[in-house]
Amino acid sequence: MQRSSIPFFALSALAGAVLLSGCGQSESAQGQTQAAQAVPVGVIEMQSKPLTLTKELPGRVAASRIAQIRPQVNGIIQSRMFVEGAEVEKGQALYQIDPSTFEAEVATSKAAITKAQASIANAKAKAERYKELLSIKAVSQQDYDEADAAYKGAKADLLTAQAQLKTAEINLNYSKVLAPISGQIGKSDVTPGALVSANQATALATITQLDPIYVDLTQSSSELTRLKKAIAAGELDKDAALHSKVELKMEDGSTYQHKGTLQFSEVTVDPSTGSVTLRAEFPNPEKLLLPGMYVRAVIVEGVKSDAILAPQRGVSRNTKGEPTAMVVSKDNTVEARVLKTDRTVGSNWLVTDGLNSGDKLIVEGLQKIRPGAPVNAMPAESAANSQ
Repeated sequence: MQRSSIPFFALSALAGAVLLSGCGQSESAQGQTQAAQAVPVGVIEMQSKPLTLTKELPGRVAASRIAQIRPQVNGIIQSRMFVEGAEVEKGQALYQIDPSTFEAEVATSKAAITKAQASIANAKAKAERYKELLSIKAVSQQDYDEADAAYKGAKADLLTAQAQLKTAEINLNYSKVLAPISGQIGKSDVTPGALVSANQATALATITQLDPIYVDLTQSSSELTRLKKAIAAGELDKDAALHSKVELKMEDGSTYQHKGTLQFSEVTVDPSTGSVTLRAEFPNPEKLLLPGMYVRAVIVEGVKSDAILAPQRGVSRNTKGEPTAMVVSKDNTVEARVLKTDRTVGSNWLVTDGLNSGDKLIVEGLQKIRPGAPVNAMPAESAANSQ
């Protein structure tokens, strides 16, 4: 009996050792399997930074000054003194109206002044004589009063004649039609020999000032209200120097070489469009901008001091249409986040909620992961090389 029990205990010990060995190998294999299930993903670490927010608005080019040339006296056009389409200077003669009638009026007024001055001298001498005679009772008080009144009337006649002369000289000057502003003049709507009248409805020509030039922009009232609320809440900083600068994009998509300045914003909303008009002024020395031209202007809305920019490739939409993103949690698993976005900035989304500075946004390997899955986070380029 004792001989048979020894082999039994030996076999039992051997079996236990084999069993323990098998369990250790199973646990080791399981751990290796779990480690192998951690999918390598490419991540970008979010960093907040100051960002200047801009807005592109549609606009139309408008002349800074327009003057319609109209005659201020009646007469016949003798000559046109400018080249159609050319640049004219303020004060330059444009038309000559027949001045003969106005020259005659000036001469008549000068004669009336001479006559009034003679009448004054005669009336003054008579009034002074009557004053001496009145002192010795040689004339009546009425005679003296009439002489004094005649003297005063003669002085009034002189003032009237001087006013008439000034009017005649003004009309004579108006016979030469001058440019009220500098700019580019258009075609002439009258020719020499045409009869014109003062303040007529039809303009003789039109002068348009193209340098500087205005661009009238339109911005929706809802956007303007949102912007004002963001500035009031401290979400945006308003930099006056940046806010006044405007960049212009031409009809062909190119950028206009001169920067403009924002002049003002209307205080009323257009009820037909629900928009507010903003006006910007641009230098236009090359005359590239012409009135009526359609352009787009980039204005600065403000500066966001802690902006989070997420690459668009790392943001998708859920079934509700909400923007979502996958980030790596502290335990190296996938965490789904619902975001709030404001706008696109280049190839990025400006995220206002859902991501914080330091979060690791997954941008590569998204098709191989799901929320809660273990991942091995690497910088985006390294993850791309390991896959």
